[in-house]
Amino acid sequence: MISVAAGLAAAGAAIWLVQRKYVPAISADDARQVALGASVCAARCAQCHGANLEGQPNWQQRQANGRLPAPPHDATGHTWHHPDEILFGITKNGMAPYAQAGYASDMPAFAGTLTDDEIAAALAFIKSRWPAEIRARQAHITEQWSDQGVVP
Repeated sequence: MISVAAGLAAAGAAIWLVQRKYVPAISADDARQVALGASVCAARCAQCHGANLEGQPNWQQRQANGRLPAPPHDATGHTWHHPDEILFGITKNGMAPYAQAGYASDMPAFAGTLTDDEIAAALAFIKSRWPAEIRARQAHITEQWSDQGVVP
């Protein structure tokens, strides 16, 4: 009985892994990717998240419309608290698939506007601006997510 349960659990895990979305490599150490990401961020992200990734003022306080301002993507924000797969997904698909029902956000979905490689490059640029300690912590979060599908 135990081996049947273990087999079903393993099969379920395998199905879950196959259903996960493809995420291109995102490397803050890849100079070409970071350079592309800098131009993508300047063109597509800076108007809300700031030229220096500083976010909008009072980003943790809801506006009159109930929405939160754009958060910073530098080390002072919470971007680094999320694994690469989630950051990529939010950028590509917007917040709706990752937030509770009814959550309203000004974050657009960039699918159809940016390629997967451009999204990965923007994230590589953002990561390149974090201190080494923050990059290491976010890499650990990404590794745990990839291994287990959970955020520590």
